[in-house]
Amino acid sequence: MKKIREHIDHLFKDFPHNEETESMKQEIIQNLEEKVFFLMERGKAEEDAINKAIVEFGDIEDIRNELGVEQSNLSKKNMSKLNLQYSILGSLLTIALFVFINLYYTPSKIWFVYPTFGMLWWPLTMYFVWLRRK
Repeated sequence: MKKIREHIDHLFKDFPHNEETESMKQEIIQNLEEKVFFLMERGKAEEDAINKAIVEFGDIEDIRNELGVEQSNLSKKNMSKLNLQYSILGSLLTIALFVFINLYYTPSKIWFVYPTFGMLWWPLTMYFVWLRRK
């Protein structure tokens, strides 16, 4: 049942290490192990029973709320930084496409400037989201 213990330890990695959390972990591990033994008695292979018990357990948002643990702000910060980087790269590629289309098809009229202003709003908004999370 090492796989169950590793899975629960991974789910509880952001939780504070105190008596209440450890008690909750042990109770969950015990319940999952009982579920695995029950499924094995019903004819499932051990690996299948472990995987089924883990899948049926689901996520730990209810437990997180019950223990009063907030989700890690680090992952939110990293996601907002990733969104900012993606928006900058996406905007640059789209603007480069507009410039190419403009210069290739209508070199006598410069129109790529107008959609460029529109495309710059995307990284600008992501920048402010990133600043707020920082």
